[in-house]
Amino acid sequence: MSYQLSACADTLFCDLPFVDRAKRISAAGFLVEFWGWHDRDIDALADDPNITISSMIGNVAYRDGGCMVHPDGVEDWIQGVHDCLPIAQRLGVRQMILLSGTLDQKGHGNHQIAEHPVTRWVTAYRALCQVAEIAEKYGVCYNLEPLNIKVDHPGYSLVYFEDAVRLLEQVGSQRIRILFDIYHTQIQEGNVISKIRDHQDMIGYVHVADVPGRHEPGTGEIDYPKIASELRSVKYTGMVGLEAYPATSDEVALETFQRVFS
Repeated sequence: MSYQLSACADTLFCDLPFVDRAKRISAAGFLVEFWGWHDRDIDALADDPNITISSMIGNVAYRDGGCMVHPDGVEDWIQGVHDCLPIAQRLGVRQMILLSGTLDQKGHGNHQIAEHPVTRWVTAYRALCQVAEIAEKYGVCYNLEPLNIKVDHPGYSLVYFEDAVRLLEQVGSQRIRILFDIYHTQIQEGNVISKIRDHQDMIGYVHVADVPGRHEPGTGEIDYPKIASELRSVKYTGMVGLEAYPATSDEVALETFQRVFS
């Protein structure tokens, strides 16, 4: 196995306090990822030598305003990137999740989207170029995430894997890649295996959950053993993260995930 495995503290052990979730995930042998950092004990995470954080959202996600797809939103969006950097440095995080715009507490996009597609994509390109400069300065990497709008994130602005590919090809930075969320991609457009084969060099991070239900592998329609085999075949060396809500128990979800991807 050439990749590492992580698990999300925002979808696992949700009946526990946040730091205890991270401890349980770490004790099970996984790196820990999470979404937002507000109202969380960052010092407790940073001071625990048994917890290693693999990734976090690298721009402020749960607040109004801020996006890369409307000229009026870019300043706030870039400020959100800057706001997250001290937290990432405190935790030793070098892989950051990058959203195209902010989400509300229900996960719905609440950011502006330029009406004209040329304005939208030129603005996104320029904003991502700024992020590339920030990434170089601070020695971090960003993984831009398309999300589905059919089920989970209506109103979000970056929906299709191909759009992320074309944007990042133009930006041309080794420090910005795609967060390939297999759950979101399967719901929105499918063709998961072909995306791995055709764009392996653009994928910097992989998220795992089955469809429907967003549970662990083996609970839905996605052939995760085949996907794991394909990742190994293309010599993927990034992170594979379980971002799923357990169908029965957290322990079973982690055991199943590890069995499929080991």
